[in-house]
Amino acid sequence: MKKILTATAIAAALAVSAHAETVKIGVALGFTGPAESLAPAMAAGAELAMKEASDSGAFMGGSKIVPVRGDSTCVDAAAATATAERLVSAEKVSAIIGGLCSGATTAMLKNVAVPKGVLLFSPSATSPALTTIADNDFFFRASPSDARQGQIIADMLMEKGVKKAALTYTNNDYGKGLADSIKTNFEKKGGKLTIYASHEDGKGDYTAEVGALASAGGDILIVVGYLDQGGRGIIRSSLDTGAFNKFFLPDAMIGESLTTAIGAGLNGSYGVVPGTDSPGAAQYGKLAEKAGFKAGPYSPESYDAAALTILAMQAAKSTDSNKVKAKVRSVANAPGVKIYPGELGKALKLIAEGKDVDYVGASAVELIEPGESAGNYRTVEVKGGKFQTTGYR
Repeated sequence: MKKILTATAIAAALAVSAHAETVKIGVALGFTGPAESLAPAMAAGAELAMKEASDSGAFMGGSKIVPVRGDSTCVDAAAATATAERLVSAEKVSAIIGGLCSGATTAMLKNVAVPKGVLLFSPSATSPALTTIADNDFFFRASPSDARQGQIIADMLMEKGVKKAALTYTNNDYGKGLADSIKTNFEKKGGKLTIYASHEDGKGDYTAEVGALASAGGDILIVVGYLDQGGRGIIRSSLDTGAFNKFFLPDAMIGESLTTAIGAGLNGSYGVVPGTDSPGAAQYGKLAEKAGFKAGPYSPESYDAAALTILAMQAAKSTDSNKVKAKVRSVANAPGVKIYPGELGKALKLIAEGKDVDYVGASAVELIEPGESAGNYRTVEVKGGKFQTTGYR
């Protein structure tokens, strides 16, 4: 009997190994640039999902997933394109998780993903312009469009009694898209922007920009920028000159590197970033801590982007993006067994059995057309020099 069982086990192992392969997935994020402090936890989140799926032994006949990192920067379109090209042509990745910022994501999508037919799944690119790009269904995002963030920001400002506000935005796709959305929604509700001015990242001195903002005045300064470069510089100069002492901080301004740099000067400022108080968010936080990192902004969405890519491959029985893209929505949304962080092995087995799954994940993701998250937001306020959660929307 033992010999029969051993032979059967060997036969099963050989059958699995015959189908098993090494699947590469790119992780192209802005490891350098104006939001670089967010990238490590985002990459760790995506790679956590890949490891979980690999370790389960249930992914595509026992196949293993190998992450391949690349620096998409944030605003350098040429560098982002070169990184995506390397990942696809040289590293032979089957899909890419990225980019971090909208400009880099747009470049990778238009110049590499669509022409070469490779799935691109961004955790954090939020520009409304990405909604209308002709992507041949190769692009998805686990974050909501800034068209919705602008509505929420306008609501928050009005609830705080803000009637007049100054607004500065980083001069790129993300900054202009979100700033336009804020302007439209704030003015629709009766608010007034005293000034609507762009700024450039990477400058050492923002005195002139802040001078113009101060002259226009307002109850608060809305800083649509990046926490590691221009946005931080605008805030520091505003505090140094006394131009403003309260700021509204959209998603790309939320992160520990900002409060570490500015500290108590930000007390009373408030903002919003994608997030949820769902059971999946709490579970993801525990998994991240166990893995040795802290789940920062867009880290849950990174886990979800990678998880959905992997589950869609399982459903397609292929790593070919032309087949995988058709399965992303079916594994993301109802009907099906709800799947949370830490349950990817369970999901992979259910899919292999021909059963439906409804991936809820770390961010309670629900995909709407054209393949982006409906979105959930966490509101924050700086108290004691630290970001504190004040609610969810």
